[in-house]
Amino acid sequence: MTVETPKVQEPQPFAHLSAPNVVFYRQVLQAFARAKERFIVHLRPEDVAAELGRGSDEQLDQALGKLVEWGNLRADADTGRVTTVEDFHRKRFLYQLTAAGHAAEQAIEFYEEAIGRRGSLQSVALADIADQLEGLAALATQTEPDPVKVHLLLLSLAERFSSLADNAQAFMSSLRRAIDFSDGDVDGFIAYKERLIDYINRFIADLANSGARIARLLGDLESLGHARLLELAARREASDAVPEGADATAELARAESAAFAAWQNRWRGLRDWFVSAGSSRPSQARLLRQAAVTAIKQLIDTVGLLNERRSGRSDRSADFATLARWFAEAPDEETLHRLWRVAFGLAPARHLTVTAETLAVWEGDAVPGMPWAEAPPMRISPRLRRTGSYERRGKPTRVRDRSVERRMLEQATEREATETAAARARLCTDGPILLSELGALDPRAFRLFLALLGDALAARRPGETEVKTVTGDGSMEVRLSLVPDGGVVRVRTEDGVLEGPEHLIEITDLTKGAR
Repeated sequence: MTVETPKVQEPQPFAHLSAPNVVFYRQVLQAFARAKERFIVHLRPEDVAAELGRGSDEQLDQALGKLVEWGNLRADADTGRVTTVEDFHRKRFLYQLTAAGHAAEQAIEFYEEAIGRRGSLQSVALADIADQLEGLAALATQTEPDPVKVHLLLLSLAERFSSLADNAQAFMSSLRRAIDFSDGDVDGFIAYKERLIDYINRFIADLANSGARIARLLGDLESLGHARLLELAARREASDAVPEGADATAELARAESAAFAAWQNRWRGLRDWFVSAGSSRPSQARLLRQAAVTAIKQLIDTVGLLNERRSGRSDRSADFATLARWFAEAPDEETLHRLWRVAFGLAPARHLTVTAETLAVWEGDAVPGMPWAEAPPMRISPRLRRTGSYERRGKPTRVRDRSVERRMLEQATEREATETAAARARLCTDGPILLSELGALDPRAFRLFLALLGDALAARRPGETEVKTVTGDGSMEVRLSLVPDGGVVRVRTEDGVLEGPEHLIEITDLTKGAR
């Protein structure tokens, strides 16, 4: 005869999250979690009710029973206050969080904190990390450093570094979300932007200064033998390991080796965060600085875009959003078609292709303002009516020979380049000369001279008498200086005479050195 062992039901500590009364279940479990923080293990139903600020009723009893069923709580008989037989037979329980229930509460709390945390850029943590590294460097110089001090410093260093890295990651993520959803509260975002940019700039400066100090301290510690300090911390941690095998010495060695490997991994992470391994592997601190600088640029661009929208300037996305709203608000399908035609103008245009004879009649007889009834008729090719296409079937049309036109364009281009080069050579000076010494200019040289003179005068600020500038294409440099009491100068050309105040001018062809 075989006796079947009843299956032990697996705890389901997260089942209450999908229950209809999830808010009440969370309040009850949070009451137990707060009691555990006060080192209170057991709670009676009336204690839970007092914690929740409500009376003990049937709803609370049912909730406690369901949480026991799911494995979040454990119910023990409450015999501490039994004074009569009736009290003994009445159901009285003491409730406490189970291991699974406590782990579920910690997981939910960690999840909610990670999701809701905005993070921060901890400049103070940078200074703390540097101070702790200096303390470790001082211990490393000792022949026999104190294991307790080494272990405590390394634990504090690991905690501060983990907090710095996690908060920086959370802050950059929250900043990205703030930029993405900046349309929600425009005024608040613009006011918040200035303080945020100052905050990021301050952290970038602290990261640059403290990061260099931390990188130097890490190098000093490695040269002093940081592995010896890590071994001391690992040995101290391994002394608290729970013995599991028969060979205590071997078990202690395994625990010490595992702890030392963990500390080496933390040290490598700290080093990679602050010390770059060449240009191909920049440190995480450098990447964080780059991300922060990029975030500042994105903030400024976002604020500029918001200001443009607030000032009434339109952009394509706003236009399409308005058009989409008009489509959504259209009362009927006919209005939708009219709106489509007005917005996009996609109307058939087959009537625009006409025969050469029709064009000749229009050019000869049609005049502006002629009524449609009196205008010449539009004659469409019969091929369109028969085949629905203007294309003539058969062999393709012969490609037109445009070699003559190309040769004419090449000659015109060469002639223009030659004339421009001659104008450059005519205007270039060996040094400063007076405008009156330029002499007569041909039309092309005069047009180039006017362009150079305009660039120089446009670059001169009010009150200045001398200016130097380069043309937009970077090919010529012009120096122009006003001659005091120089009078009026006249530059003669084939098109007329240019008059103006006397200047010293120096024109240099910058392309000569590049040839």
